Amino acid sequence: LPAVERPEIDPSNPAFRPLETITTPRDVLSAPLKIELLAGGVLELTGTISLGSSLAFADEVEARGDYIETIRLNSPGGSVENALASAALVREKGYATVVEDGALCASSCPLILASGAVREVAPKGSVGVHQIYAGAEDAERIGPAQAMSDTQIVTARIARHFETMGVSPSLWLH
Repeated sequence: LPAVERPEIDPSNPAFRPLETITTPRDVLSAPLKIELLAGGVLELTGTISLGSSLAFADEVEARGDYIETIRLNSPGGSVENALASAALVREKGYATVVEDGALCASSCPLILASGAVREVAPKGSVGVHQIYAGAEDAERIGPAQAMSDTQIVTARIARHFETMGVSPSLWLH
């Protein structure tokens, strides 16, 4: 395949300085995922997606599913497995997803954003995607071949998820 052409980066363009638009404090984003039901059928997810987050999300949907219409996201990401499980439930229920002005949806969070029946990112909302990788610690712990294999499997699952959600995997791969 041909190499991916990199876009020119203009440091004076606000689009290339997304951190300037995030208004949520870092300590709130780095805290474990907080799930809060708001007025108007909005279920807000704020913080890091960690082990067990998808179970807590499923419990909240089970308890309040008929009222929920929109999932509001504000997360730096975290556990890919938990994001994929939550994303499947968002799609199954037909919820909309939104990233509002000042909010962040990065790393594994866009997996949930992509699953919305309707997806919206406000002009000053920030969405960040990146490819996963096996860090040096992973390679030391399980061996480089297994670390590479695990990374490739997760990469394929993420690309397949985006394609299933109607989002071109090239968005993430680029």
